[in-house]
Amino acid sequence: MLKVSQLRAGYGKVDVLHGITLEVNAAECVALVGANGAGKSTTLKCICGLNEVRGGTIKFEGQRIDGLPGHKIVQRGITMCPEGRQVFAEMSVVENLEMGAHTRRDSEQRADLDEMLDLFPVLRQRARQRAGTLSGGEQEMLAIARALMSRPRLCIFDEPSLGLAPKIVAEVEQTIARIKARGTTILLVEQNAAMALRLSDRAYVFEAGEIVLHGTGKELQDHPEVSRAYLGY
Repeated sequence: MLKVSQLRAGYGKVDVLHGITLEVNAAECVALVGANGAGKSTTLKCICGLNEVRGGTIKFEGQRIDGLPGHKIVQRGITMCPEGRQVFAEMSVVENLEMGAHTRRDSEQRADLDEMLDLFPVLRQRARQRAGTLSGGEQEMLAIARALMSRPRLCIFDEPSLGLAPKIVAEVEQTIARIKARGTTILLVEQNAAMALRLSDRAYVFEAGEIVLHGTGKELQDHPEVSRAYLGY
């Protein structure tokens, strides 16, 4: 579904990615793990059209998307649940969900909104509440539901557990597992490597803008270097 080949990107005069190559197959959950600053989020921003690609290609369902603006990439079927949630604080929960469907022109948006409120009951309880007044966990659920409102074929998660209490992190993990079970393809960046590897079919390990290891989630959980560096044992 997604094929990134020899991707180079950076900020200013500094390259952050040095020839990243990875792929995501339909219905898979693929995780990117590594230390802060390794290039994981930059990779996601390039895929979503939010960061300039300096070299290489990005193909989605066989068509090149590098160089397309972000809204065109959403229309192709890719959406991102961003780091830090980034809900529209002054808008209500329902208005945030409606914004997630702003590129759609079909007549089923209301049905999908009702489905999201069923999938996330806490959002139904808070439907008319301003998003900025929600707890961190509730905002994360809203950001996930908003991303799903575009009916993505590929849903990208950037640090969904960041800053959340352990109990809420467990809820986020269960939510992503449910989304995967619905058949949505997932690309996941997550600082909590144990969670990422439990969820993933395959994973790539980033170091200093390069991929140094890749394998199934189980293989990387059992890999001694990954265990020592990211899993704490």
